[in-house]
Amino acid sequence: MTLRTFARTCAGGALSTAMARLNARHPWSHNDHFHRWILANLPARRRTALDVGCGQGALVESLAPHFGSVLGNDADRTMQRQAADRCAGLANVVIDGSDWSDLDGPFDLVTMIAVLHHLDVDAALAHVREVLAPGGRFLAVGLAPPVSLADHLWDAASIVTNPVIGLAKHPRRDRGGVQPPAYPVQDPTLAYDDLRRRVEVAMPGASMRRRLGFRHTIAWTKPTT
Repeated sequence: MTLRTFARTCAGGALSTAMARLNARHPWSHNDHFHRWILANLPARRRTALDVGCGQGALVESLAPHFGSVLGNDADRTMQRQAADRCAGLANVVIDGSDWSDLDGPFDLVTMIAVLHHLDVDAALAHVREVLAPGGRFLAVGLAPPVSLADHLWDAASIVTNPVIGLAKHPRRDRGGVQPPAYPVQDPTLAYDDLRRRVEVAMPGASMRRRLGFRHTIAWTKPTT
C-alpha cells in the first residue's frame, strides 16, 4: 500500500481530507515551481521553443523573452483560450491547438510539464528527438506512481515538505479552501524506473532525477553530430 493510498483510506479518508485542507491553506503550484529549473537549463541557441501541453500559458510567457519565437500547444480548448489571453501582448508567441505530433520543427527547446504521462511515451520521446534541432534541449517535468523503495521515500519526503514549501511560497493563509485543478489531470501509470529505461533508450545520456513535489525531471541535449 502506498502512502497516498493509506492517507485516502485511513479513518475513512479523514487523514487525506485533513492533509488536503492543510495544503490548501498555503497553496502552491507544483508545476509552476519548476519553471525556474527550466529557465536555468535553456539551450545555448534560442531561436524557437515549443511547450507541449502549455496549459494556461505561464511557461510560454516566461520563455518569450529568451527565444525568437515560442509555440504553445495544448489539445484542450479552454487551455488554448486562457493561454492565448495570457500571451496576447507577446508578438513572438503563438498558441496552437493542432496535434503536436504533426509539428515538424526544428525547435531549439521542447518542454513538457506534467504532460508525458498523458501520451504514448515511446512515440512522444521519438517525436521530440525528431523535431529537436542539433544542440536543442528537451526539458520535462513529470509524474510517476510510487513503486520502488526509493519512490516511496521520495513520496514521503514530498508529503512532509509540501505544506512547508507552501508556507514559504504563500505565507498568507488562503481561506478559499480546497480548489479543483485548473487544468485537465490524469494519474500516471508508468513507474519511474520503467520510464527511465525508456528514456535511456530513446535519449542516450539524458539526465533524469526525482524531485520534491511528487515530480521528476528529464533533461536531454540532442547531439550535434
